[in-house]
Amino acid sequence: MTELLSEAARDAVLGPLFANGWTLVEGRDAITKTFEFKSFVDAFGWMSRAALWAEKWDHHPEWRNVYNRVEVVLTTHDVDGISSLDAKLARKMDTL
Repeated sequence: MTELLSEAARDAVLGPLFANGWTLVEGRDAITKTFEFKSFVDAFGWMSRAALWAEKWDHHPEWRNVYNRVEVVLTTHDVDGISSLDAKLARKMDTL
């Protein structure tokens, strides 16, 4: 079972993500980042690769694609906030 990140864990887990461009979503316990690519095909290809990991981990992002940009929001609905799954998927998205 996934759990909400504790206050102590949040700094350690989220700090590296913030350093890599992720930010907190105002008004809710979630993180967000906008990824930019050279073209729509590159953006869509990245989304396809990210979708495979999201499905494997049964943790699906909220995202929106407009041409060469993909706006991602990660939160764990089961715990109504940020969990280790969000950080795991964010790290994977950053490496794709």
